[in-house]
Amino acid sequence: MLKNIIFDFGGVLLNIDFKRTFDAFRQLGYEEFDEMYNHDAANPLFQNLETGIISDVEFYDRLNAILPYPSTNVQLREAWCAMLLGYKKESLEFLTTLKDNYNLYLLSNTNIIHYKRFSSMLKEETKYERLDDFFTMAWYSHEIRLRKPDVGTYEYVLNEAGIKPEDTLFIDDSQVNLPNAEKLGIKTHLFKPGERIEEIDYGSY
Repeated sequence: MLKNIIFDFGGVLLNIDFKRTFDAFRQLGYEEFDEMYNHDAANPLFQNLETGIISDVEFYDRLNAILPYPSTNVQLREAWCAMLLGYKKESLEFLTTLKDNYNLYLLSNTNIIHYKRFSSMLKEETKYERLDDFFTMAWYSHEIRLRKPDVGTYEYVLNEAGIKPEDTLFIDDSQVNLPNAEKLGIKTHLFKPGERIEEIDYGSY
């Protein structure tokens, strides 16, 4: 019987458009940004940002080192955050009712720059103050220094929450993040483009 649901964030609860960031970096002179960072993969620079190994300032410095000409930190921040479009407000409201029947968790590959931006967006777009309040626990890769799809990330989450994999459903919009969760016995759901969490048949899991 399903007791726990772990949600991905970007693409599931927040609208994301990677092309907006690719286009923004092209305007700064970097044509191949999408080869360095995309929905399913990221080179070590972005992985280090997402696991908190480097700071936002170090990230900007290293980006500038590979750009054809310098950009300000503000320009780099805005280009990097261009992909964050806005919350799926109906889905957030749905979480408030879904938590009556399940323990809800959040697991996100993110970084301090995006975290600051989507935290401020929540206050601007909704009546809510903190994203964490929707969940029993929330894990952000830059804080726990672990990221999906590493199997150790899912082991950490199960241990930290004290939950059993067979009682748990993991919802993510990236196929590469599912197999290692499944190896541990976690049930998974690939969240498809245009889908809403309100439409998922949780009882079938």
